[in-house]
Amino acid sequence: LVFSYGFTFEGNLVPPLQDDLWMIETAWRHGAKPIMVLTPFSEGAFNNQLVKVLTENVEVQERLLEQLTAEVRRRGFAGVNIDFEYVLPENKVQYAAFIGKMRELLRPEGYTVSVAVPPKVSNEQRGLLVEGVGLGQEGADYRLIGENADYVFLMTYEWGYTYGPPMAVAPLDKVRQVVEYALSQIPAEKLILGIPNYGYDWQLPYERGVTRAQTIGNVQAVDLAVENGALIRYAQTAQSPWFTYKKSGMDHVVWFEDVRSIQAKWKLVQELDLAGAWYWNLMRKFRGNWLMLESPDAGRNT
Repeated sequence: LVFSYGFTFEGNLVPPLQDDLWMIETAWRHGAKPIMVLTPFSEGAFNNQLVKVLTENVEVQERLLEQLTAEVRRRGFAGVNIDFEYVLPENKVQYAAFIGKMRELLRPEGYTVSVAVPPKVSNEQRGLLVEGVGLGQEGADYRLIGENADYVFLMTYEWGYTYGPPMAVAPLDKVRQVVEYALSQIPAEKLILGIPNYGYDWQLPYERGVTRAQTIGNVQAVDLAVENGALIRYAQTAQSPWFTYKKSGMDHVVWFEDVRSIQAKWKLVQELDLAGAWYWNLMRKFRGNWLMLESPDAGRNT
């Protein structure tokens, strides 16, 4: 996934600030399919008003789709991933229709259309946050999106997040609940599991509205544990590693991912016969993950 392309209120496509051609060419060279990510980013944040204008205005849609299709061809993408977060409830049907329109346009040329959706366990969930996870929105109707997209990417992470209480980023029991609900709305062959490639370091005691966790890489987490002589424990229900340490007189707790926790997620993909899994994101190196995936008992779909 190449993150990300945006768009204006007039429907003009906005490319990334840095040239992404090297990423696209590198992906193809190593046998991976580069996917353009389309987001309603405005001043560094998701803007649901951009989505509102896009979904309600046919002229804006047509302008964006025309420019997007030309860019996909020109840059050599394999498809598009739509990552619209905080979609307004009143736009959910129009949003799904827009996804379908893009798919009808791109499919004849062999391009795929996938959609990132927040973790949900029912259609009755309300509010911007779903189960305390900062990716949720009522406008993400699993069934409608599944009917209009080639693939649906479940953002099954951020239970433990920057401003939330310390816990696993993607506890397997919670992830399973989301996938099982998704399977009631979307065929398994369309579902892609989200796997986080990071963790968080919280200073204790946690104070709601005050504490801000630091994002930390998985390798960095292990190095931190070694430096502080911390014992890494493994939560069996969450299937996630964690540890505590003390720095400058302050207690800290770290939750992250390791080979065991990631393999558990891949085994869930295999158990439920999903289309596969995508990582968010690959900017932090984690060699152990790739070695695990290359092993014959990795427990992943081939």
